[in-house]
Amino acid sequence: MASLIRKRINKKITKALFDFSLIEPHDKILVAVSGGKDSTTLLLELAARYGRWQVPFEMEAIYIQSDFASGTPKDFLQTIADKFPFPFHFLDIAVAKRVKEGFKLNCYWCSTQRRVELLEFATSRGFNKIALGHHLDDIIETLLMNMLYKGEFSGMPPRVPYEKYPVSIIRPLCYCEEEEIVKYIRETEFAQFTCTCEFARESRRKTIRREIEHLTQGSSTLKQNLFKSMRNIKMDYL
Repeated sequence: MASLIRKRINKKITKALFDFSLIEPHDKILVAVSGGKDSTTLLLELAARYGRWQVPFEMEAIYIQSDFASGTPKDFLQTIADKFPFPFHFLDIAVAKRVKEGFKLNCYWCSTQRRVELLEFATSRGFNKIALGHHLDDIIETLLMNMLYKGEFSGMPPRVPYEKYPVSIIRPLCYCEEEEIVKYIRETEFAQFTCTCEFARESRRKTIRREIEHLTQGSSTLKQNLFKSMRNIKMDYL
């Protein structure tokens, strides 16, 4: 029997799938997996719907390993991959070796390199959607980061098409809070792999995360309101 937290996560993901039409008939979805709690939760929940959802869809998963992040979750991910009937791909890329002389490796540049590899892999294999494990906290953090550091009102929409690639990004965890995902993954049989990337230790995202916690005092309602504001824009007052 499913626990309360599993039911809650399942309900929120189902709501997101319907609210934003994230899965449509005959979609071919590539799930990007890191081995962490967020993408593992995403993979487990989409896998539970594979072959049982109201419309047919194809599904595969991929893990992209860079050449500098410590820790190797391949064995951990293989234990997950072996449990499901769909393909699970492992792709190694040399991010650090691509840095030109005179430039330093940073989180944004690395993320861009990994995203390009992901998009090109998806395009070459005929996927039309890529599922990412961004949750509610990631989304509102990005919203405020862009407002403060870029001077623009933008974020991580639950569904967004790419202009240069024939694929769309979907974020089925958009209603799920990080705290809920932590509780969810603790009840599964899968241990959490944590990336120990040195560039993420003192990032702007962590600073924003602390500020949001102070601003909302951990209130789920206030966090949801920040998320809703992305769709409830009063243009006459901007």
